[in-house]
Amino acid sequence: MPQAKSQPTHHVTADKDRIPFFQKAIYSIGAFANTVQAAFIGQMVIVLNLGLGVNPALVGLVGAIPRIIDAISDPVTGYFSDNLRTRWGRRRPVIFFGAITGGVCFALMFQLFKGHSEMYYFWYFLLFQVLYFLGFTCFSIPWIALGYEMTPDYHERTRLQGASNFVGQLPWLIAPWCWAIMHNGAWFTDIVHGGRVLSLIIGSFIVVAGIMPAIFNKEYFHKLPKPDIKGGWNVTKDFFKGAAIALKCKPFVKLCTATLLIFGGFMLASAFTIYVVFFYVFGGAPVLNQAYAGGGKLLGWYGTFSAICTMGVIYLTTWLSGKIGKRNTFFVTIPLSIIGYALKWIGYNPAHPYMLLIAAPFITFGLGSLFTLMSSMVADVCDLDELNTNMRREGMFGAIYWWMVKLGLALASLISGILINATGFHQELGLGQAPGTLLWMRIFDIGIPIITSIAAIFVIKTFDISEAKACEIRGHVERRREERRKEERRIEEERRREERRS
Repeated sequence: MPQAKSQPTHHVTADKDRIPFFQKAIYSIGAFANTVQAAFIGQMVIVLNLGLGVNPALVGLVGAIPRIIDAISDPVTGYFSDNLRTRWGRRRPVIFFGAITGGVCFALMFQLFKGHSEMYYFWYFLLFQVLYFLGFTCFSIPWIALGYEMTPDYHERTRLQGASNFVGQLPWLIAPWCWAIMHNGAWFTDIVHGGRVLSLIIGSFIVVAGIMPAIFNKEYFHKLPKPDIKGGWNVTKDFFKGAAIALKCKPFVKLCTATLLIFGGFMLASAFTIYVVFFYVFGGAPVLNQAYAGGGKLLGWYGTFSAICTMGVIYLTTWLSGKIGKRNTFFVTIPLSIIGYALKWIGYNPAHPYMLLIAAPFITFGLGSLFTLMSSMVADVCDLDELNTNMRREGMFGAIYWWMVKLGLALASLISGILINATGFHQELGLGQAPGTLLWMRIFDIGIPIITSIAAIFVIKTFDISEAKACEIRGHVERRREERRKEERRIEEERRREERRS
C-alpha cells in the first residue's frame, strides 16, 4: 500500500459513474446558496462594532455561541437525513425546508436600528443568528451529504466538488466589496442601513438558489430500506453509536483535524485583516472616513482578485488530483498558501497599499484546494465506513466534518475578539492606535495561518486512502451490495413460492 501512495493507480471513469452536466450544474447552484451566506456574514458582522459600537469581545461572543449550537444541531440533522424515508427521498425535503428558513432568518438578523443599548444589539443578533443557523443547517448538511453520494467514482467525486466550489466562489467576487457597498452614502444613510438592505437581498438568493437542488437533483441511495429503529431511546442510542463510529474512523478524524487547522487559521487571521488595512495601511489618512473609503476599495479589489484566483486554483486542483492523487495534491497546494501568508508582511505597505495583491494568488491555494480535496476524500471515507459497518452515513459524516468547520469559525470568532482587545485596540482612538497594537495585529494575521497550515500538513502525511485503496474499497462494497440484493431476491422468491403452495 505505501507504493500505491507514491504511484497511484489511475483508472478511467466509467460512463455510468459520470454525473450528467445538468445534475452537476444544479448541485453547484446549491453551492452558491451555501457560500453566499458565509461570504457575507463575516463581512457584515462588523456593522455591530464599527456601525453600532458593540465591543469586539461581545461581537466575537455573539459569533461563537450560535456556531456552537449549530455544531450540535449538525449531527442531529445528518442523522435525521440519513434515516428519513419519503417518496421525495432522504435529502431533498430537508434541503427545501432549510433553504427557505435560512434565507428568511438571514434577512431578519440584520434588521438593526440605531438608538438601542449594546446589550440589545447583542441579544437581538444572537437570537436571530441562532435561528438562522438552526434553519440553514437543514439545507447545508443534507445538501453536502447529497454530493457525497452522487457518484461512487474516485475522480468524478473530485470533479463534482471542483465544479461546486467553482460556482461557490461567485459570491466571493462581490462579498469583498461589502464594506464599500454598505458605506456608500449615495445608496444608504450609513452602514447599518446598508446592512439591513443587503441582508434582504442575500436572504432572497439563499431561498431561490437553495431550493433548486431539492427540486431537480436525484438521489443515489433514495431506495434504501427503512431503518428498523423504534422508540426515542433506541433512536438516541443509534444516533450516538453512529457518531462514535464516525469519530473512531482515523482517516476521517485526520481530514477533520486538517480542515479545522487550515480553515480556522484562515478565519482567525481574516478577523485582523480589515483592522490592519484600515488602521495601518491607511492609518495615515487625514480622517477616519477616508481610511474607511480607501481601505474598503483595497479590501474589495483584494477579495475579488482572490476569488478569481481561487477559481483558477480549483481548476488546477481538480486537474492535478487526477494526475497525482488527492493527498499528494494537498502537499503541493498548502505550502503555496504558506508562501502567500508570508508575502502579506511585504504587502501591508502604507506607501504602496495595493502591494497586498501579490499575496492573493498564493493564499488562495489554501482554501481553494482544501474543500475541493477534503469533500471528495470524505466521500471516499464513507465507502470505507460502509465496508466496515454495512451502513451509508453520508449525513453523519458530512455533519461531523462541517461541525469541525463551524467549530473553527466559532473558535476564530471567539479568539479573534479576545486577541483584538489584547493588542490594545480601542475604537475611540480611531487612527491613533498605538504602534505596538498595529504590530501585533500583523503578527497574528500572518503568523497564525502559517502555523496551523504546517500542522495540517503533518496530519495529512498519515492519511492512507490512496486512489488504489479507494478503488479496492469500492469494489468490495459493490460486491457486498450485489450479494445482499441476491439474498433479498432469493428470500422474496421463496416467500412467493410459499404463498403459491398455500
